[in-house]
Amino acid sequence: MKFRLSLFAIAILSISALSAQETFRVMFYNCENFFDIRHDSLKNDEDFLPNSTHFWTFGRYKEKQRNLAKVITAVGGWETPALVGLCEVENDSVIYALTRFSPLKELNYRYVMTNSPDRRGIDVVLLYQRDQFKLISSVSHRIYLERPTRDILHVTGKVSNGDTLDVFVCHFPSRLGGENETNELRATVAKELRKQADSIRSVRANSSIVIMGDFNDYPTNESLISVLGAKLPTDSTASYVNLMLPLVSKRNIGSHKFESEWGILDQLIVSRNLLNSSRIKTKTVVGNIFNADFLLEEDLRFGGKRPHRTYEGFKYVGGFSDHLPVWVDLEINP
Repeated sequence: MKFRLSLFAIAILSISALSAQETFRVMFYNCENFFDIRHDSLKNDEDFLPNSTHFWTFGRYKEKQRNLAKVITAVGGWETPALVGLCEVENDSVIYALTRFSPLKELNYRYVMTNSPDRRGIDVVLLYQRDQFKLISSVSHRIYLERPTRDILHVTGKVSNGDTLDVFVCHFPSRLGGENETNELRATVAKELRKQADSIRSVRANSSIVIMGDFNDYPTNESLISVLGAKLPTDSTASYVNLMLPLVSKRNIGSHKFESEWGILDQLIVSRNLLNSSRIKTKTVVGNIFNADFLLEEDLRFGGKRPHRTYEGFKYVGGFSDHLPVWVDLEINP
């Protein structure tokens, strides 16, 4: 009888422990040109105005807004994503409207974002659920290059068990002009990102860091694997782990498609502490690419599927983005 009672007590304790765990979903999405319809005289936004070559009207802007809300909700599934990193966002007004006047308003997100010197005016954003992430601070790190680029957004907050989580949201310089010709630009941004992340680890040895973004480089490129030092989960010497790196060897998997080749430009990187911490850790050592059918269309030129984007050249097709979202679940323990 005592033995049966002991087993019952263990079972109750186990169930209680499991119920105390919280799933904390983190996602990143390149929105692809989330612009309003007003001209900013300080920015090169002429392509996205009602009288532009793209004929960017209020109706198209509202459809883009609804599509973005649909993607975020779909990635959450039964659980609302706790953190949502976004890039290619024009300004504060489009994010305010997204969080207050779209279907996303029911999810009650708050946000912080950069105000970068990028010539097109695009920025990075972090949406957060206040009941899962208590904002402490946010800082934009300016990168000084030969051509203006996006700031790195660094956000610090506390999760439900009181632990501190540091989050970086990035959008590295593009490959416009050639991969080799622009490689040094991305390496410079990666160097600054490594400096800021290392400074956190120097203060808190067991710090929990999540780095997300469109890096305009693949996981095996120099800026990520050499400069940032984001390596495989199996590399015990690495301070940072690229959760997307294990997917590189898989065929026809990626967050972006260039001609016939899928590649992973959008990535989730974590400090090694998040792989084995008892209080906050990744549920898996591999990230996820959200490739729901509604985000894809037939690739009539190269075969297979491709992301269903907003424009095909100058032709409006009313899709979502030329990128797919990436996500990972963290586990929060008391």
